[in-house]
Parts: sequence; structure tokens; C-alpha cells
Amino acid sequence: MSGVTVRVPAKVNVQLAVGAALPDGFHDLANVFLAVSLHDEVTATPAEGLTITCEGPDADQVPLDRTNLAARAALLLAARHGISPDVHLHIAKDIPVAGGMAGGSADGAGALLACDALWGLDTPRDVLLEICAELGSDVPFSLVGGAALGTGRGERLTELPVGGTFHWVFAVADGGLSTPAVYGEFDRLAEGTEIPGPAASPALLEALRTGDTAALAGTLANDLQAPALSLRPSLAATLAAGTAAGALAALVSGSGPTTAFLVKDAEAAEAVAAALVASGTCRTARTTTSPAAGAVVV
Repeated sequence: MSGVTVRVPAKVNVQLAVGAALPDGFHDLANVFLAVSLHDEVTATPAEGLTITCEGPDADQVPLDRTNLAARAALLLAARHGISPDVHLHIAKDIPVAGGMAGGSADGAGALLACDALWGLDTPRDVLLEICAELGSDVPFSLVGGAALGTGRGERLTELPVGGTFHWVFAVADGGLSTPAVYGEFDRLAEGTEIPGPAASPALLEALRTGDTAALAGTLANDLQAPALSLRPSLAATLAAGTAAGALAALVSGSGPTTAFLVKDAEAAEAVAAALVASGTCRTARTTTSPAAGAVVV
């Protein structure tokens, strides 16, 4: 086989409920993932040894060594099957880099599926998901797509029904935000308070099931938003600009700094995106829809 290309989606967390820090430093989560139609593509081709290249917006920020999740995915899969990780991985990026939309996790899932096909391994789905969980908390969802509730660190998935199409605008900020730093700020802000165990909102799950945009707008929630705003106060102006332009709801996407705006329809999405760019509070704005399929060979 000369090469395999896998398309893999970004995500938005329509609910991210965070529990207290555990002894190992991680947090229990109730993480409602929704895949959106912004994609990276990972192409695996035969090579001697393991190499990575990357193109697309902010590609210069993507590591091209073995810290890249795509490289780690290839290494773990090869080790699982006792073969040499001989592959060149090319990442065509369209998901914002370091933006809280799981672009790195998407690349890990994409590389895993691409290498599995290139090497003719036919690894069972449950084993692929085990490797995804080893790579990181968001990687299993990048493989699955659609909508899902992630528990534990977010890696234990229960797929969720979605009854319609939701329209979104994502405002891309300058620079990234470190996910560990945002969780650290969450712990600092929560110090001395009792944090309830994380649980998915029944009203939010029902809004997804019925495809009710207005109901979903009223239930979006992100426990990492306050710490992200604490570390990057300028994001408040972006959230305000999108809301003023007609977004039904606004929130920080995951650990940020990308901000997400739920809107009524495609026309509203274009208007909100234009207003966000004109406001000068973000670098660019992207319109898209959800749900989207998970990693798939194209």
C-alpha cells in the first residue's frame, strides 16, 4: 500500500464538569464531547524509521519529534504488534493548534488508524481505544466522533444520540494556553471549597438528543472557563463580542484559548464570525457544524 490518509475531527466540550484533584494530580471529569466539522488529515506512507512533517495554519508550532501524539501513536501500535515503526506521517492541519479543540489528540487518533491500515494489522476497535486512552484523555473521542460522555479522565466513553445539526463559530486567539496550567489555576481558585463530584447535565443530554439548539444554549457549561479567563482575561472581550453579535451562547472551548459560540443557523454563524473578526478580539473566526464523524480513512 502506497499510503493511507485519515480525516479526523476537532471537538467542543459542551459540558466540562471537573472534580477535585486526585492524589495523582488528575481530576475526575464528566466531559460531554461533540465532534465538529473542522478536520486534520494524517497521511501514513512507508518509510525507513519514523518521521513526521506538518503543513497548515500554525504548523510551525507542531512538534516534529517523538513527543508528537501522532508519533507516539505509531510507536505504541508498532510495539503492541512487535513490529518496527517504519512510517512517514504527514499532518495537514486545519484544527487550531493549542486551542482547546483536541487538535493534537485528533492527530494521534488519525495516525493510529492510518498506521493500522498501512501496516495491514486489523487491530480490534477495543484495542485501538485502549491505545488511544494511553495516549491521552481526549484521544479516544477523536477516534469515535459524534457525541459522547467521557468519564474518569475523559477516556471512558459512552456514545450519545444527537437529534439534529448545531451551528458553531470558533474564535481563534493569539497563542495557546497550557492545559496543565489551566487545571492548576482551577485547583488554586477552588482551594478551600468543596467540589461536587462531576456529573453530566440531564437537560444538556436531552437537548443533544432532540437537536434543540435553544435548549443546548441554556445548558452549556465549562468548569475550566473561570481559570482560563483568570490566566487570559482578554478572552472575556471575545466572549462578549460574540454574544453581542447574536450568539445564543458562548464559552471557552475546553482549556482554551479558543472560544466557542453556538448560533441559530448558518447565516447567523457568518454574521457572528464577521463581527468577531471586526471586533479585533481574536485572530480569526471559523464557522462549522456538529456532530461530525470520528476518524475515518478517506
